Amino acid sequence: MKKVLLLTALAGLSMASCKKDRTCTCSSPNGTSTTTLIHVSKAQAKANCISTSHTDNGVTYSTSCSLN
Repeated sequence: MKKVLLLTALAGLSMASCKKDRTCTCSSPNGTSTTTLIHVSKAQAKANCISTSHTDNGVTYSTSCSLN
């Protein structure tokens, strides 16, 4: 019985998300910016660290972001 409880506890811990501080770095024609995402899982960080692009009067502006 103890082995079953131990294995269940280990399985639960292994499936839990590892939340920690993560850094998102974005580059644009205007320069580079860094944002620290505090106590988030990797999936949450990926969802909040996104590259963007928009066109204004025929000129395309892009921001390229990566999770560090």
